[in-house]
Amino acid sequence: MDRAGVSCVIPLWNEEGSLPHLHAALVAALKGLNRDYEVVYVDDGSTDGSRKVLEALYDQDATTQVISLRGHYGKSAALMAGFRHARFPIVVTLDADLQDEPQEIPKLLETLEQGFDMVTGWKRVRHDPWLKVVSSRLFNWVTSLFTGIRLHDYNSGFKAYRREVLAELDIYGELHRFIPALLGLRHFTVAEVPVQHNPRQFGRTKFGPERFINGFLDLLTVMFLSNYLKTPLHLFGRIGLLFFTTGFLINSYITYLKALTGTIQFHYPLLVLGTLLLIMGVQFVCTGLLGELISKANRRDADRFVIRAHLTRHPHEPGGFTIKRRQPPE
Repeated sequence: MDRAGVSCVIPLWNEEGSLPHLHAALVAALKGLNRDYEVVYVDDGSTDGSRKVLEALYDQDATTQVISLRGHYGKSAALMAGFRHARFPIVVTLDADLQDEPQEIPKLLETLEQGFDMVTGWKRVRHDPWLKVVSSRLFNWVTSLFTGIRLHDYNSGFKAYRREVLAELDIYGELHRFIPALLGLRHFTVAEVPVQHNPRQFGRTKFGPERFINGFLDLLTVMFLSNYLKTPLHLFGRIGLLFFTTGFLINSYITYLKALTGTIQFHYPLLVLGTLLLIMGVQFVCTGLLGELISKANRRDADRFVIRAHLTRHPHEPGGFTIKRRQPPE
């Protein structure tokens, strides 16, 4: 097996019913690759029987890791935990509900090995409720428009990465949806390939209106992080200079009227507006300078998740994690 090994990272939350079927399908697909492989399950605080099912899979299969988070931190945190513990040069992610077809993994790997840094699956024919399909298409169109990274399916969890690319990611909240944009805006190469999408057989969809709304708010976060994270003064400074210049012109006009007529009795509201704009302009510039200081300090936030247990046969001690290991019974 001289080809690069594959780590398959599966974030999940309350997917007890699908896990045995998913694992069987995954192993069948991965064995056919003629590569070293592993499956890394990340349990994002499930409240059903998912953890027990995962422990049983770990006992049965030596290629399996199980990471159990202490609470429900969200998909981004679960992915980050899986990325940090993946061992092989190629990392594949897919959802645990079996709507992603494991037999499509070779298609993603083939495209990745053409020289791309990341490949994402495109569910060209979707088996989802119509509201989810329509809202997803609108979201994909708006995201492509604003980021310039043209993709049909930003929401797809079916992706393949070169592991070194993942070192550049620090996602949280709902930013996992924007991984292609975050990487593309950093000049990594991103490709998209059509993949099969299966109807949901197990569990319930996690989609809701709040996800749709939060997605557009997160898009603003992505645009700011991509364009102004290292130079926040460029954004806040421009806004501040605009406000300050406008306020200065207004107050200059008021001063001219005072010199010309001797009174500004009917222009007090305009004077107040000009003064407020001057103050706001200074505040925005100061905010930008403060942002520059924070950016230059380059302090990374603490981990946004805590691991309860980590079942693995391959010791790996990333900084800041408390890991408990259990070997399968003889």
